Amino acid sequence: MPNEINQSVSLSNRSIALILGSLLGDGSLKIHHGYVNARFSFRHSEKQRSYFNWKVAQLQEISSSKSVFLQKPDGYSKNYKLRYQSQALPALTELYKLTHHGKNFRIERKWLNMMDDLSLAIWWLDDGSLVTNTRKGVICTDGFDEQSVKLLAHYLKVVWDISSSIGSVGDKRDGTKYQYFRLWIRSTEELKRLLRLVAPHVHQLDMLYKVLILYKDSELQQRWISEIAELSEFTIKDINLVVNQRKSQLKNFQKKI
Repeated sequence: MPNEINQSVSLSNRSIALILGSLLGDGSLKIHHGYVNARFSFRHSEKQRSYFNWKVAQLQEISSSKSVFLQKPDGYSKNYKLRYQSQALPALTELYKLTHHGKNFRIERKWLNMMDDLSLAIWWLDDGSLVTNTRKGVICTDGFDEQSVKLLAHYLKVVWDISSSIGSVGDKRDGTKYQYFRLWIRSTEELKRLLRLVAPHVHQLDMLYKVLILYKDSELQQRWISEIAELSEFTIKDINLVVNQRKSQLKNFQKKI
């Protein structure tokens, strides 16, 4: 991350990296009515409690004793959500001005270039998924317009040498049709390039599946398990456990009796 960031924003590089990555995923910066400064917030399901708690622990410099609470079900989900909301701070307002035009969040290279591999990891852990029997990846950029997603694809290629393609997804809600644009990583080798960057930032066993490519070939599987063990803080035993759990959940990997 460039050194000049802290000259204009009085936050640690780690907090900035986490916040910027979250803005592409489950986080947001807002200036609420009646306030001068912005707050950073995000939410996760209770199933992701350990990941949520880890994020909160990284953000102590902007947190208060009331930053974490349980959010009641809304119109989109019947489940409670874990919610984090920071203090309203001038430093967050500076990030808000950098990433917003007026009140609208805007994806631009000037702040994407401030992201680092932690930012990339947070984005993937928030909104990325392994698909097609874990051999390909997709990042759900549903809230962004096509031009923004094109900019993100270009950023991934130029900065991280990760090739991706854009695919549209149709949806219908309350009689209204919607079109979303998502980033697809269709090559396993390109996907590995991304997961190698993400793996060192996975600290929760229940999030480890996000970087585990599955193989029927035992030799290929052990190679990837060994590589993830070298990149992460998890043992081969830990990784094998999650691999076996995932394989038991996917039809193509279930043993036929």
